[in-house]
Amino acid sequence: MKTPSGPEEARRPASDIRVFASSCTLHGLGHVFGPGSLTPRRGLWAVAVLLSLAAFLYQVAERVRYYGEFHHETALDERESHQLTFPAVTLCNVNPLRRSRLTPNDLHWAGPALLGLEPAEHAAFLRALGRPPTPPGFMPSPTFDMARLYARAGHTLEDMLLDCRYRGQPCGPENFTAIFTRMGQCYTFNSGANGAELLTTPKGGAGNGLEVMLDVQEDEYLPVWKDVEETPFEVGIRVQIHSQEEPPLIDQLGFGVAPGYQTFVSCQQQQLSFLPAPWGDCSSRSLDPDFDSESSDPLGPPGPTPGPRPPYSLMGCRLACETRYVARKCGCRMMHMPGGAPVCSPQQYKDCADPALDAMLRKDACTCPNPCATTRYAKELSMVRMPSRPATRYLARKYNRSEAYIADNVLVLDIFFEALNYETVEQKAAYEVSELLGDIGGQMGLFIGASLLTILEILDYLCEVFRDRVLGYFWNRKRSQKHSSTNLLQEGMGSHGNEVPHLSLGPSRPPTPPCAVTRTLSASHRTCYLVTRL
Repeated sequence: MKTPSGPEEARRPASDIRVFASSCTLHGLGHVFGPGSLTPRRGLWAVAVLLSLAAFLYQVAERVRYYGEFHHETALDERESHQLTFPAVTLCNVNPLRRSRLTPNDLHWAGPALLGLEPAEHAAFLRALGRPPTPPGFMPSPTFDMARLYARAGHTLEDMLLDCRYRGQPCGPENFTAIFTRMGQCYTFNSGANGAELLTTPKGGAGNGLEVMLDVQEDEYLPVWKDVEETPFEVGIRVQIHSQEEPPLIDQLGFGVAPGYQTFVSCQQQQLSFLPAPWGDCSSRSLDPDFDSESSDPLGPPGPTPGPRPPYSLMGCRLACETRYVARKCGCRMMHMPGGAPVCSPQQYKDCADPALDAMLRKDACTCPNPCATTRYAKELSMVRMPSRPATRYLARKYNRSEAYIADNVLVLDIFFEALNYETVEQKAAYEVSELLGDIGGQMGLFIGASLLTILEILDYLCEVFRDRVLGYFWNRKRSQKHSSTNLLQEGMGSHGNEVPHLSLGPSRPPTPPCAVTRTLSASHRTCYLVTRL
């Protein structure tokens, strides 16, 4: 700040607006509060300062409003890597149950729900399966477990997997994990379950990923007895490529692989990052699949989940949401759903669980936010016919099958990375606090020529005004009262020391003792004055 000059300015206190205006770095203020009377020049300067201040405040309000809208932008980038984690690959046979594994007890319990069979049609269906009729005196089991049915009668990987190689090295069923989905029992390669180490690949291209040869076992497919939802019309394998953090939703997101073809799947990894509130709506909090009977809305926001939970994923949230909905409607869960609710019986599947889940999917009732960080895989598929005639004869001899069986049932699936690069899709805040402060500082310098130090000068001036005008008022008042009390006391003590002549109007009164003057002084100044005058 500049030092005020002149004897008149030197006599003014620091709280005087003219002293502050003459030394403040705020542009134009010295022309408005300068010495002298009001002139047109000073009026024009005042108008200019007010207009500049109004424009500055308007721009600040606009910048603050824009920041409060919390805009975001999406940045797309492609990065190189020396090594990539291979994705999880889930395989399901489109036929959920093998015909040779079904028993009369299975038809009694699951026939109406899965196949649309009436009890009178069991004998005809067993003949269609090539099985003997129900023995006389057959008694169904008192209970029935759907999960055990699919685990026992579903296609096993040991029977389907003819050959498996990962990066040219042999692999087998021990590298797969059994998992239940809505399509029945499926198998996931490189799932990372039970703390297994995830497989990686240092190269891209065919031959540097997973290559499997599968037998779809079409002769084990169930006969199409009626047009029901659970009866498949196609033949082949359903495949889903996903990250290890999210469960497979293969009935909705899987792609089909047909027998008689070798299918090449070229993948590219994509890493997505989303922003939480208030810029976005991502979440990292897992949804508890167990239904809370005290909650009136099973699709509401997730509550705290006790114990360790898997990382949040979009598919995991949808699956947990579906579990809570079915558990609330039916009092049970489907076999592929997580949680601690009991598994639905076949009749509950038919009457409640399947209709409730289908209605929920049609309404899209689950509102699951995006995870804050997730990995997905873009895919490109191509295929060629296989096997050739020479290969058919060779495979028929190798696996002791007919050439027709090999042509109708065998397929090859080859999954690999296109290259060791990956895409990043990242949401970023479009307007940070630093940019807001920078814009405010730029507008401040443009319109009123101020800076952060100018604000400190204004604060210092306000402190001076408070000290001189407010605190000074109380200090002066207190000093005046103290000075008045001292003068009155001195005057009273001086009058008491001198003899005061009295008129003889009657009997003489004794002189007032000093103690009376002292007591009177302590009571009131006015009384003290009267006593001393007497």
